[in-house]
Amino acid sequence: MADVVDAATRSRMMASIRGRDTKPEMLLRRTLHRNGFRFRLHRKDLPGRPDIVLPSRKIAIFVHGCFWHRHENCRFATTPSTRPDFWQRKFEGNAERDARAETQLLANGWRVATIWECSLAAGHVEKTVEALIGWFDLAAIRFETAPL
Repeated sequence: MADVVDAATRSRMMASIRGRDTKPEMLLRRTLHRNGFRFRLHRKDLPGRPDIVLPSRKIAIFVHGCFWHRHENCRFATTPSTRPDFWQRKFEGNAERDARAETQLLANGWRVATIWECSLAAGHVEKTVEALIGWFDLAAIRFETAPL
């Protein structure tokens, strides 16, 4: 199926997708702050540059978009029908980079949480943040939200 917009418009649309301060990230940050948590953002000195870092607890939080980071069994993790080879390489590269960053953080004694975009949908934010905050006090080194 052909694209519904011309190449220049598609290029402009794709270029406008941000990697930081996204709506899901801002929702999570506001809710954590409202619950009394203070944090650092996008620490360049940590592998993968986590979106939210709680240094005193040694917790790194990544807020992943379901499409870009390939959330398994999620309805938002679709693959475009045009240029499938390009997209397959792109998605594999993203997944490898995510895994490498997580492995490095865990090896350095950090705990890692992955919050998926779909878990921050309307009506689910509070439940997701409640589960995340509950994980803060557990001994588990990994936390990940499930697809909705």
